[in-house]
Amino acid sequence: MSTELLEKLDQLPLLSRTPLAWGKAVLEDPIALLIDHAFLEKKACNNAMELMTRWPDEWVPGWVETMTSVARDEAAHLAQVTRLLIKRGGRMARSHKSEYANALRLVGRKGGIQDSIDRLLISAVIEARSCERFAILSASAPDEELALFYRALFSSEMGHYKVFLKLARHLADKGEIAQRWEQILALEERILGEQAPGPRIHSGLALL
Repeated sequence: MSTELLEKLDQLPLLSRTPLAWGKAVLEDPIALLIDHAFLEKKACNNAMELMTRWPDEWVPGWVETMTSVARDEAAHLAQVTRLLIKRGGRMARSHKSEYANALRLVGRKGGIQDSIDRLLISAVIEARSCERFAILSASAPDEELALFYRALFSSEMGHYKVFLKLARHLADKGEIAQRWEQILALEERILGEQAPGPRIHSGLALL
């Protein structure tokens, strides 16, 4: 992994770090990893589309523009992943479940402005973790095509994490958002630690 990428990785607020050994382990089954990745991009696109019309009671300048931009990016990533999957002899599955994302969404508060804040913060932390994992995959990839693919996604997910967090900061005072963000980061660390190992973008570290 280049020094430049390492420095950018250090900007992430995550409370735990993924070792290079994780990347090497999950890339032992690259087709399963690409299938999981494709579904994550699909869900990220759907999430942005859902959020596009869920601004709070007060209009938030830039909200719709941000969500449509993120949705466009995620749809492009989905196309890239599926092309790579099919090129390498893989096929999409019909269904998919992410225990990691589901567990994070369950901790979100429901109703009112708190619902919007938590949707944005949970989206931000998922993007941040994906960003970190793509950096590890880029460093661990067995060929240049995969290394460049994951490196490009690292940069995109870094931007998405920042815009979700920026929008959340428009919805409440600085102290409230900072406190909830720290709670979400702690919950993410715990939830990731509970995940089983395997060829998934958000899998756990057991048995490494």
